[in-house]
Amino acid sequence: MRLFKQTLPVRALTLVLTLSGAFTSTLVNAQTTAITNATVYTATDKGILTNATVVIENGKITAINPPTISADIIVDAKGKILTPGFIGSMNQLGLVEVGAVSRTRDASDKKADITFDASLAFNPQSTVIPYSRKGGITRNVVTPRGGESMFKGHAFAVNLSASFNSVTDSETAVLLDLGSKSKGSRAYELQMLSHKLEDAAKKLTKLKNKSEDKGTKKKSEDEDKKDDEPKRDEIIINSLLAGEKPLLVYADRATDLLALIDLKKQFNLKLIIVGAADAELVSEQLAKENVSVILNALRNLPGSFDSLHTSLSSAANLTAAGVKVILSVNDTHNIYQLRFNAGNAIANGLSKKDALASITANVADSFALNTGRIAIGYDADLVLWSADPFELSSKVDKMWIIGEQVSTQSRQDALRHRYTTNSEMPRAYTK
Repeated sequence: MRLFKQTLPVRALTLVLTLSGAFTSTLVNAQTTAITNATVYTATDKGILTNATVVIENGKITAINPPTISADIIVDAKGKILTPGFIGSMNQLGLVEVGAVSRTRDASDKKADITFDASLAFNPQSTVIPYSRKGGITRNVVTPRGGESMFKGHAFAVNLSASFNSVTDSETAVLLDLGSKSKGSRAYELQMLSHKLEDAAKKLTKLKNKSEDKGTKKKSEDEDKKDDEPKRDEIIINSLLAGEKPLLVYADRATDLLALIDLKKQFNLKLIIVGAADAELVSEQLAKENVSVILNALRNLPGSFDSLHTSLSSAANLTAAGVKVILSVNDTHNIYQLRFNAGNAIANGLSKKDALASITANVADSFALNTGRIAIGYDADLVLWSADPFELSSKVDKMWIIGEQVSTQSRQDALRHRYTTNSEMPRAYTK
C-alpha cells in the first residue's frame, strides 16, 4: 500500500479550522453540568433540599434530583450551600468607574429625561464587576441618576458575566424621584405626574374610541397618522399604563407613599418604592396593593424630615405585614456587601428564608427577571458557598452565570498577589 500526504490549500485549511472551532464552541455551550451532594436553598416553596443534585444545560436549570445523573461536568458540592445568585439593585454599576473622576461617570446628564437610556454606556469590563461577584452577586438592576427632570430615565438589567452582551433588558423600569426638595414643592411634581398619566390615559381612550367609531368622518390618511403617532415620552408613559414595566420611585414620607398608592390604583400601575423610610406607617396599604419596597437594611437614622420612622427592624416588620421587601446597597463600589446587609436584617428579626428572598426571588419577581430561584426553567445563576452566605467569614466557592462557571478573582486580588509575592523586582515594587 502506498502512503501519501495530501496538503490542503491555506484557505481550505482555515475554513476547516474555523468550522472546527465553531463546532467545538457549540459542544462546550451544550455541555451539561451536574452539581451533586449540595444543600440547596431553592428560594421557592420547596425550601431547603439536602444531598440534592441540580442539573444545568444551555444556561438553564433543567432538572433537580433526577433519578439518574448523566452530565459532562460533575461538581461534588460535598454538602456545601448552593443558592441562587444574588441580585443587586439601585446602583450605577458599569456606569461609574471612579466616582471622583468625571470622565468615568455616565449615569447622569443635565438634559436627561424619561427617555434616558443609560444602558448604552454600560461597561461590562468595569473592574467593579468581578469585585461584586465576590459577594455572590450574579445579576444587577442598574439605575441612572438622570438629570433635572423628575423622571431619571430607565433602569436596566444586566448579568455580571462581563461579556459584551450582558445587558439583558435596557428598559426594565421607569425611574422617578419624588419627595423633599431644596427648591420647589413635592406637590408640584406629584401633580405633574398625575396630569401626565391622566393625559396619556385620555389620549389612549380617545384613540380607542376613534378606531371603533365606524361612522365618524376621518381626516386624510397622512393627517390622521400624524395625530395618532405617539412621541417617545408618550410611548414610555403608555407602557406604564399598560402594565408592561414598573414605575420605580424614590420616596420616603408616608404622605408621598399614599399618594403613589392612589395613583397605582387609579391607573393600574406596577409600583416599586425605593427608600420608603415611612413604609411601616402604611404597611397595610402597601401589602394590599402588592407594592414592592426597596430598603437599605442598615438605614436606621433619619437623613431628613421625610425619614423619621426608619429602623434596623424595618425589613422584618414590613415582611411580617405582607410587603414584598427587596434589600439593596446604594454604594456602587460596595454592592459586594449586600449579603452582609441581609445578615444584619436577620440579626434584627428577618428570617433567613425571607432574607434570601429579599436579594433573589423578590427582586426577580418585581423586575420580571427569569432568575432568583433554583427551579426548573430558570436561568442557571448559582453560587456555591464555603459556609453560610450570611456569615462574614464565608466566601464564594464556585459561581455560575447563565450556566457558565465564572471567576471571582478581582483587581484587588491581583494587586494583593503582586505586592505580597517574593520577586526579583526592587523592594519598592513588592512592598
